Amino acid sequence: MKTFKKVIWGVIGAGDVCEVKSVPGMYKTLHSEVKTVMRRTAAKAEDFAKRHNIPNWTTNSDDIFNDPEINIVYISTPPGSHCELTLQAAAAGKAVYVEKPMANTEEECKKMIEACEKADVPLFVAYYRRALEGFKKVSEIIEKGEIGKIRFVNIEMYRSPLDIDYDLENNWRVLPEISGGGYLHDMASHQLDYLDSIFGKIIEAKGIAQNQAKLYPADDIVAGSFLFENGVVGTGLWCFTTDKSSEKEVTTILGSKGHLIYNSFGNPMKIEITTSKGKEVIEIENPQHIQQPLIQTVVDELIGKGKCPSTGTSGARTTSVMQKIAGIK
Repeated sequence: MKTFKKVIWGVIGAGDVCEVKSVPGMYKTLHSEVKTVMRRTAAKAEDFAKRHNIPNWTTNSDDIFNDPEINIVYISTPPGSHCELTLQAAAAGKAVYVEKPMANTEEECKKMIEACEKADVPLFVAYYRRALEGFKKVSEIIEKGEIGKIRFVNIEMYRSPLDIDYDLENNWRVLPEISGGGYLHDMASHQLDYLDSIFGKIIEAKGIAQNQAKLYPADDIVAGSFLFENGVVGTGLWCFTTDKSSEKEVTTILGSKGHLIYNSFGNPMKIEITTSKGKEVIEIENPQHIQQPLIQTVVDELIGKGKCPSTGTSGARTTSVMQKIAGIK
């Protein structure tokens, strides 16, 4: 893999996620700058570039692929276009940082991996929880054996409908042909990918998915079970049409000497550790630009000084697991 003195980004799909979460982290990281942003609407592309002091904007992604100075492409479009854009970036000899979920299907993920391997360019996926201090703390607690040998993990996520759930024209996340499968793919992907980083590959997964409330085409409730390669058993229940009074988002990891619980979303991250010695609560604030710690690892790898923990290979595993839990062939 080729390394660089400076990482120069081209951004495709400069939408809401780019405003605070990602793009500022790219131009605020040492040895990294954003040269060009692309949106289909010229006025929005120009406005984004001006507000972020980015020198160039365009409505044509080819302007990014054909720019010899740009050495990495950030693909921040809906998942349905991730595969095709990654193939184009790889063919242009660019490294790729693609938003999560990596793609709509495991088959698309495989094509992306193969294209990047053939072009000898790295493929990174924006599962940024792998680099956040709160999640690293959870990993540390488990690795130190503070709650003993891990028996199982359970994910609970219950959420009431959002206002945008009643406005299908402006909510691609609930349109399976674009998003891959609704809020499970959008949100549970973060939870499952992080668990992959702790316990390794999920070797078995199955589930039941239903559309109960009929607010949108995607399934709104999913129950899943899964088995990690190290023998840890996992379960999850995601429901996106509860009452507000029932809202809950927590992951429990139970070991032979106690258990811990944490939230995957929201700020701060709160970790509660319970053992026979008592209870300890740790709160860790997320950074302003939540993707910046992972972006730092991307930059470090591209300049030859480190390794990014979120790759196409790990991202593809998460897409595969979601397909199996949701019963998508």
